[in-house]
Amino acid sequence: MKLADITTFVVGNPPPHFGGRYFVFVKLTTDDNVSGVGEAYCVPFEPHLVARMIEDVFARYAIGVDPHDIENLWRRVYSSGFTQRPDVTMMAILSALEMACWDIVGKAAGKPVYKLLGGQVHERLRAYTYIYPRPGDTGDVYHDPDLAANHAADYLAQGFTALKFDPAGPYSAFDGRQLSLDALALSERFAGRLREAVGDRADLLFGTHGQMTAASAIRLARRLEPFDPLWLEEPVPPDAPEEMAKVARATSIPIAAGERLATKYEFARLLDTGAAAILQMNLGRVGGILEAKKIAAMAEVHHAQIAPHLYCGPIVGAANIQIATCSPNFLILESIESWGGFHSDILKSPIRFEDGHVIPPTTPGLGVELDEAVALANPYTGTMLHLEMAQRPVV
Repeated sequence: MKLADITTFVVGNPPPHFGGRYFVFVKLTTDDNVSGVGEAYCVPFEPHLVARMIEDVFARYAIGVDPHDIENLWRRVYSSGFTQRPDVTMMAILSALEMACWDIVGKAAGKPVYKLLGGQVHERLRAYTYIYPRPGDTGDVYHDPDLAANHAADYLAQGFTALKFDPAGPYSAFDGRQLSLDALALSERFAGRLREAVGDRADLLFGTHGQMTAASAIRLARRLEPFDPLWLEEPVPPDAPEEMAKVARATSIPIAAGERLATKYEFARLLDTGAAAILQMNLGRVGGILEAKKIAAMAEVHHAQIAPHLYCGPIVGAANIQIATCSPNFLILESIESWGGFHSDILKSPIRFEDGHVIPPTTPGLGVELDEAVALANPYTGTMLHLEMAQRPVV
């Protein structure tokens, strides 16, 4: 079995765009006509260029390779061009290719990927979702605590036992910063109103995006502690885990981080510094499924847990499910609500969601199949990136 062909898809995610403006998918096919799919997450370049990058890396390192030889492929791509360091662009490209290889390997073996990585530990995977806006909202759910609390009740009715929200304000290219008194007060009101709404029926996940300095994050954490959040997410920018560790030492709230990190080398710094108790690797950026398994094992040694990150498409979601299913230290899985809408339409069979949990598939490989007709019918024609930061300092 050798890798023989590649197809890439740049798919526009229709409104309301939950999960990002677009998804970049890849399909690899072997010389005996077995295909596998993968997805690259949030590469900081125009997505059609990203697709060409994936094709270039495939031509250099993957064509003619046995898809089982993932360690070999990984080291050669990781070292491409005399780099041999965590580069989020190359690692996202590698993640997509590696993910597709695992899909092929699982199909060839007739087993789900998790069966090839230690076997099944969890029969159901606890899931959480952001509190998202809805048609007909009379306010902004990201800035209106009462509206967010109303939506929270609806999510609880769907079975969710954990909800994420981020009222701390915009993130910019000039962060971290000291949050304003208004932002601190709004964050406190949000946490209080949501705790009042959900009681002990759900965990609160306070999401931030590296907006703060360590000093500001400590000020925020002290306001949030009475409401007992399950975590405070990425309170400072990801380039200084030592600063994040200052926050972790100063608060009783667990720190979660990792969506902007790549490879075991960067996650090792989180663990070695004590910066985070919960690791949020995104399998479309971190370096793929096997790299995520290594990170989960490193975390297990430190008695840390994993909560795979997802703000992209359902192929990464499917890979997250595989790694969560076989990891003893799995905590919770990020979902885009209950995996309906376009995240369902783009798959031939949707991800199975029941009463606040994802049910691991028993079908071979990643357990999902891309609906190529839907992918081709929804091309991305915009010019914006998957996510973008404010280009001026926030005051």
